[in-house]
Amino acid sequence: MEYLTSAEFLGNTLAAMLTLAIFSFLYKDNPIYKFAEHLFVGIAAGYYAALQYHTVFKPNLIDNLAAGHLMSIFPLILVILLFARLVPNVGWLSRWPMGALIGTYAGLQLVGFLQGDLVAQIQANVLSVNTGSAATNTNNFLLIIGVLTTLVYFFFSTEHKGAVGVVSKVGIYFLMISFGASYGFTVMARISLLLGRIDFLLREWLRFGA
Repeated sequence: MEYLTSAEFLGNTLAAMLTLAIFSFLYKDNPIYKFAEHLFVGIAAGYYAALQYHTVFKPNLIDNLAAGHLMSIFPLILVILLFARLVPNVGWLSRWPMGALIGTYAGLQLVGFLQGDLVAQIQANVLSVNTGSAATNTNNFLLIIGVLTTLVYFFFSTEHKGAVGVVSKVGIYFLMISFGASYGFTVMARISLLLGRIDFLLREWLRFGA
């Protein structure tokens, strides 16, 4: 049996207590659960702020200014102007950096979406139905039909009647199957997290089977 050091035992006990505090919500909302929830949110916010400082703010601004790259003064000015919203009389100044931020982000996201999602999805759906394998042919055929019928369902310029209505209804079935599979994977992921915490409580904290 492997024995834990005092630091490991205290760490495991603290983690177990916080885990049980979160699980206490299964009984009802209570102060212990609220404390653990607020602690988690606070630590996560602090970690995210520190991560942003060390991976974004410091290397891209502070280090550049220290190295003599004076062009970095302009992003600093925009960052300062973002906080102008806290002062009512000059709050309008925050619109300039906000507009630059949203415009730049939208442009970058558009290019990334086109390259990573739209083009990739189009290429992924250009499939052969004559691969020599009946299973692969069937799978590719269903995928093509699913994509086309789903696109017809979201084509609202034409009333969904007659043949268009039939095709769009098939698209609805494919959507429901897709949503059901996504929900199933989500539930499986949550159950996996639950089992992981139970395994931690039994093996790492209570040392069952150790």
